[in-house]
Amino acid sequence: MKNLILHIPHSSTTIPMTDGYVGSPTEIQNEILKLTDWYTDELFYSEMDFMIIAQFSRIFCDVERFENDTDEVMAKVGMGATYERFDNGTLLRTITPALREHIMNEYYWKHHNHFTNVVKEQLAKDGSCLILDCHSYPSTPVIRDLDQTSIRPDFNIGIDSFHTPPQLIEASINYFEQKGYSLGIDWPYSGTIVPMNYFQKNDKVHSIMLEINRKLYLEEPTNKKSKPFFETQQIVNGYLKMLRALI
Repeated sequence: MKNLILHIPHSSTTIPMTDGYVGSPTEIQNEILKLTDWYTDELFYSEMDFMIIAQFSRIFCDVERFENDTDEVMAKVGMGATYERFDNGTLLRTITPALREHIMNEYYWKHHNHFTNVVKEQLAKDGSCLILDCHSYPSTPVIRDLDQTSIRPDFNIGIDSFHTPPQLIEASINYFEQKGYSLGIDWPYSGTIVPMNYFQKNDKVHSIMLEINRKLYLEEPTNKKSKPFFETQQIVNGYLKMLRALI
């Protein structure tokens, strides 16, 4: 049985360095509370698979964004790889070229180099690999969400026309339907991550994103675990098992 590659980019709340931040500590903590994919490192935990977890908060460095702001749609609102704006649009941090270069070299690229190496090793070992991009989302949109639809599905899969085989999409739809959950496809969030060395280049690198609606496992907005947390964790574990059977 092949191993999955579980990419978990937004579970950390750590700010490794505070250079450039102009928001107050309370404002920054509130932003972390709002934007963290809480407990995704627990929900997707697997001893059988490769877990690649960003060790720093997305509001410090978002490894899920494109490197260049010109390629990243969220950079237009100050939320590219190095966030400069709060979700409400006010100034979070002043990024000098030197500070951005340091963050990208010491955090963004170290994360992506490790990610790329794991994919490379899996390709060499098995000839193909499957990345699961692991996320969660609030039950109601945040201000800068591109999709402001108020009613959101229980789960959301994100796909890529080049890297997501049709059988993965079909199997995902069947799995969540059989479990009695609603599922969005590229809604309210779309796409899935692939290391840039392989993006749109190697169709043996398969990838799909799974997003979990936080109402299934958290008490919003405090983000404390709710009673259904372990039930949701079991649903995720079942999904991982189903994916392993397909690769």
